[in-house]
Amino acid sequence: MRVHKLTLAALVVAAGLSLTACQNDDDSAGKSDPSSTSTASSSGGGSGSGGGSGSGGDSGSGGKCRTDELEITAVDRTIDGDGEGTVAVTLKNGGGRDCSISGFAGVDLKTSEGALSAKRSGEPAEPHTLKDGESTYFGVNYPINESGGSGVRVTGLVVTPPDETKSVTLDWPGTGTLPVTDGAGSPVKVGPIGGIGQGG
Repeated sequence: MRVHKLTLAALVVAAGLSLTACQNDDDSAGKSDPSSTSTASSSGGGSGSGGGSGSGGDSGSGGKCRTDELEITAVDRTIDGDGEGTVAVTLKNGGGRDCSISGFAGVDLKTSEGALSAKRSGEPAEPHTLKDGESTYFGVNYPINESGGSGVRVTGLVVTPPDETKSVTLDWPGTGTLPVTDGAGSPVKVGPIGGIGQGG
């Protein structure tokens, strides 16, 4: 009976040592990736994410950028004389790890006539890796109301990052109204992640 207890204790100690060795390997692998981009990692790491080496392990492969990790803001970037208005939407990675983002965000305008979904532009979408603390952009182009009428009042901008279902609602920074259309599709277009389009 005593032999069985000693054998069991030896197995537990051996298993514990092997797990510790594996964890140390993971930590060193995670720490080697950010070293090539230490300035971006260190500037974001000071923001208090508290991820430590666990979040550093995600730096190489990343993973998709999640809505909760992104700080999303929007500003008017319309250039005087352009036939269209442009709103630039910024997505800043504050998740404490590198993440990947590509494609098109979902964009809806809240209007006095209900929700208006933006159509994707025909521009190609390139994949992007956002290091912690870095930003990327996309543009929303819309027609300017020059009809002289009251038009359709815009009250908000709803953004859903690519491959996500959680949305963020922002104040609309662009012109207050859109021209009334004949209902032949949305006059609002969204560009791919990484491009602002007009006004960029």
